Amino acid sequence: MNDRAQNILLVLHDLGLGGSERIAIRLANRWAEQGRLVTLLCGTRDGPLAPLISSAVKVVECEPVIPRGAGSRRRLGEATVAYVEGHPADVLFIPGNYHWPILPSFARSPEAGRPAVVAQIGTPLYRHGRGPIRQLEYNFKTRRRLRCIDAAISLSPAMTAEADHILGRRITQCLRLPALEDEKGRRSILSPAGGKLIVAAGRLVPEKGFDVALRAFARLGDPEARLAILGEGPSLSELTALAASLGIADRVQFPGYVEDIGPWLHRARAFLLSSYYEGYAAVVVEALAAGRPVVATDCTPAAYELLDRPERGVVTPIGDVEAMAEGMGRLLSAEAADPYRLAAAVAAYRIGPIARAYLGLFDEVHARRTGVPEPFVRAA
Repeated sequence: MNDRAQNILLVLHDLGLGGSERIAIRLANRWAEQGRLVTLLCGTRDGPLAPLISSAVKVVECEPVIPRGAGSRRRLGEATVAYVEGHPADVLFIPGNYHWPILPSFARSPEAGRPAVVAQIGTPLYRHGRGPIRQLEYNFKTRRRLRCIDAAISLSPAMTAEADHILGRRITQCLRLPALEDEKGRRSILSPAGGKLIVAAGRLVPEKGFDVALRAFARLGDPEARLAILGEGPSLSELTALAASLGIADRVQFPGYVEDIGPWLHRARAFLLSSYYEGYAAVVVEALAAGRPVVATDCTPAAYELLDRPERGVVTPIGDVEAMAEGMGRLLSAEAADPYRLAAAVAAYRIGPIARAYLGLFDEVHARRTGVPEPFVRAA
């Protein structure tokens, strides 16, 4: 009996500019390179991330297509069950919290012939601002949604403990976020930070806290400082108006969406993350890998796990204008940190070994489901 998960099915609603979608596609490409048969089932294959998909990954679009909308994830779950009935898979991978509503359809389907199911936990299960009653309701809903999974993957030890507590089962394994490409035997060329450019990035929506970032930047009182907010979204006009009202419009840029943040980080003195909530923010990893310190709100496990030394950056309370301004001022006035030491802090976030660790977990859960007597053991 073969205990290797040879056929891997991954489901994405579409190919929009989401962080979990981008990471999922990069992982799928690596799994295909490792000789696995990888199928990407999409509600619709529309979206700017489509060119990132390797030709070795099979892409299947639902018929009829399922664009995002009311009830669309439930319909995507039903379409996934129907697809598996005609195209058996060894493992179904659900890449993040947004796609969890797919799973109840699997829980209602016959277990015979069902693939092993692995769900990614991409964002913390306890969220800032969610009261205790709402949190209990969320915990109950999460346990019901994920009742059919064989294993869960978290992105930090804290998220692992949260997940096992809420799920009522010790089935969660921590695998680091594969935010960085492999170095392929060459050491990156990093330069010391210079100037006073602060870079922020993300969709221009209220939950990213860019209004707080602008107010904090205005409090700096440093005429040489510059702020660039990379991204697109519905809040652009509101943010540009706020920058003008604060008297900082001549020192703030809104360049729009950029495919590669690397050149901006190369020019920057520091990176700013002002969000109210995030998953395990890949951009914090990317900034440190580029040798740049970070000012981040306590909105992500990456903040308190990676910014635990002064040279790496500053963690501020969510929505605190004064603290954010102080943090930016501290980094702008301090001597630039050694960029190689910052990059070394995130060396474990390269995709090669992490993609292989995913495959090892897939093999374990597939072996259990097919009856191979190999117990599932959580990695340390």
